[in-house]
Amino acid sequence: MNYRHHFHAGNFADVCKHVLLVQLVRGLQRKEKGFLFLDTHAGRGSYDLSVAARGDSLERKPEHPDGIGRLCGLNDLPAELVEYVSQVREFDRSKGGLGDAPHFYPGSPRLVQALVRPQDRLALCEKQPDEFSALQDEFAFGYRASVHQIDGYTALRAMLPPIEKRALVLIDPPFEEQNEFAQIVDGVREGLRRLPAGTFAVWYPLTERARVDAFSEELLRLSLPPTFTAEVTIAGENAPMKMKGCGLLVVNPPWQIDRIIGPLLPLLANLLAQAPGGSGYLRWLVPE
Repeated sequence: MNYRHHFHAGNFADVCKHVLLVQLVRGLQRKEKGFLFLDTHAGRGSYDLSVAARGDSLERKPEHPDGIGRLCGLNDLPAELVEYVSQVREFDRSKGGLGDAPHFYPGSPRLVQALVRPQDRLALCEKQPDEFSALQDEFAFGYRASVHQIDGYTALRAMLPPIEKRALVLIDPPFEEQNEFAQIVDGVREGLRRLPAGTFAVWYPLTERARVDAFSEELLRLSLPPTFTAEVTIAGENAPMKMKGCGLLVVNPPWQIDRIIGPLLPLLANLLAQAPGGSGYLRWLVPE
């Protein structure tokens, strides 16, 4: 495994993903009945942002100042962004962070753990030994959370359907494998077979538009239930960076959550822009 998320933690892609993830959790919590949060590629759970500047051997430019760093210095944000920034600040303080900018950043497991109710539950999966060990340490006294060293796509077969009969499944792989999109399609197919009403959220990078469009076409062959994509780009097509944005595909979204998420996307594109030409939009693949 070459990918090390702590070098990218808190960057624009994390901000976009986590802002939307908080809203998905809140959407599911409109109902009193509990649900399982299944994270198929949980990583280490939390990140020391100072590591991003050190690299494996050489100094490197950290990415978080153009991500969470941008939002932490702003006032008059909408309530959804205020909630997200507040969660990051609270986590940072719990780890000993004292500055205006966060020193520690919560991964998806920690972010969701702070939001769950007594009737909700987390299952966190990570197959890479070093990352799993760190995740296990992070959740040694984890509230309503279990940690599993297992391949995330295998976990979809092993852990669904949950006893709650409700689930929010986050599929957030590192995209190191050439066939990652194909594995996601198979995973979503299996997940829906086991839990047809489950909510599945898939994060993906925007590096090659053609690959993402082909991915959407493959998913549509599954006869999906209501599904939308929420995408944010922080630069136009002619910008030099390879990853110009990211998206979150949501299958079986909470009712009318698009009305909350949709307006956040162009705002995030503007706040996180690194070059002209970015945008943010929500598109239904299968309408409600």
